[in-house]
Amino acid sequence: MNWRSLLEAVRDGKVSVEDALSQLKDLRSYLDIGHSKLDIHRSLRQGIPEVIFCPGKTPNQVVEAVGKLQEHESLVIATRAEPEHVQAIQRHFPKAVYHKAARVVSLGEPRKTQGGQILVLTAGTSDLPVAEEAAVTAELLGNAVVKEFDVGAAGVHRLLDQTEELLNANVLIIVAGMDGVLPTLVAGLVDKPVIAVPTSRGYGASFQGLAALLTMLNSCVPGVAVVNIDNGFGAGVLASRINHMNL
Repeated sequence: MNWRSLLEAVRDGKVSVEDALSQLKDLRSYLDIGHSKLDIHRSLRQGIPEVIFCPGKTPNQVVEAVGKLQEHESLVIATRAEPEHVQAIQRHFPKAVYHKAARVVSLGEPRKTQGGQILVLTAGTSDLPVAEEAAVTAELLGNAVVKEFDVGAAGVHRLLDQTEELLNANVLIIVAGMDGVLPTLVAGLVDKPVIAVPTSRGYGASFQGLAALLTMLNSCVPGVAVVNIDNGFGAGVLASRINHMNL
C-alpha cells in the first residue's frame, strides 16, 4: 500500500490509526534488500517514485526490486530494460507493460493526465529510442504528449510544418545527435521552456554525443535547459515537473 492509499484507508476507517502508525514507524525511509536500498519515500519528497535503472542489474535483482516497490507504490517504472529483464518481470508480474521503443517497463496505473501538452521532437529517426524514453516517462507521470520525429535542421521545412504544435506546447523536449542544433532552432521560435537532449548518435567527431552536448550548452537562444547525453528519462521528468508546476 502506498502512502496516499494508507492515509485514505485511515480516513475511510479501513485501517486503524494504530496499524497506520506501525507502517509509518520506520523512519529510515528505504528498504534494504541486500543488493539495493530502495527509497520508498521518494514519491513523498519528489512527487515520483524511485525508478529502477536496469543496466548492471541481473533479472532477478530487477524482479525483486519491482516486487518490493510495488508494495509501496501505485506505479513502478524500470528503464533501459534488456529483453532478459523484460521477460523476467513479465513472468513474475503478468500485468507489467513493456514499452518496447522506449525500453521501459511499467507496472500499475499511469498518473492522471494533467496540465498542458508536452511536445517531443527529434532531429532524426536515429534519435527515437531516447525520445521514446522521454515521451513514455512523461506520459506515465500524467502528461499529454505529442511526438513529431525526424524534423532536423537539414530539412528545416519539416520543422516549420509543425508550427501549430510548436505554439500549442506547454513544454518542449528536443532530442538530437550529430550537430545538435535543433534545440537552438526551435527555442528561437517559441516562448515556452525547451529541454534539450543530446544523443550519442553521429560519426566519429561527434564524440559519442559530446559535440551535441556542447552545442546545446552553448545555445545563443535563452530558455534552453540541457540534460545529459541520451538521458530521455531525465528530460521526461523535468518536462513533467514544469508542466505540473501551477496545478
